[in-house]
Amino acid sequence: MANINQDLDGEEEPLDPAMERVRRKMIRLLAVSIGIMVIGLMAVLAAIVYKINQPVQEVATVTRSQTAGQALGAALEGEAITLDPGTRILSHNLSENTLSLETRLGDGSRQILLYDVTTKRVIARISEAVGN
Repeated sequence: MANINQDLDGEEEPLDPAMERVRRKMIRLLAVSIGIMVIGLMAVLAAIVYKINQPVQEVATVTRSQTAGQALGAALEGEAITLDPGTRILSHNLSENTLSLETRLGDGSRQILLYDVTTKRVIARISEAVGN
C-alpha cells in the first residue's frame, strides 16, 4: 500500500547510487550519440553544397566534321574517334582507361564502341543486328 500512495502523491523514491550512475552514463551516451549524428549530418550537407557549387567540366567535345563522318574529339589534341554518317550516341561510360559508347547507326542497328584512352585506339566494335 505504501508504494501506491507514493505514486498517487507524485513523489518518487530516489534511486540508489548504482542506478543513478547508470542513468547518468546513459544520458551522457545519448548526448554523445546525438552530437555525432549532428556532426555527420552537417558534413553530408556541406559535401552536397560543395558538389552543387563546383563548375561542370566537360570530358569530351562532340563536333561535326565537314565531311561525311562525325568526329568525337578525345582528350588530347588531334586524336578523334570517327563515326559513320547518321550515327547517334545513345550513352557513354568511362571506366578507368576505357571509354564505352553505345551508338545507333544510320541503318537503325546498335553498336558498342570500346576506346582505350591511353593508347588512343579503338579496342572493339560490338554490333547488333537490325531485326533484334
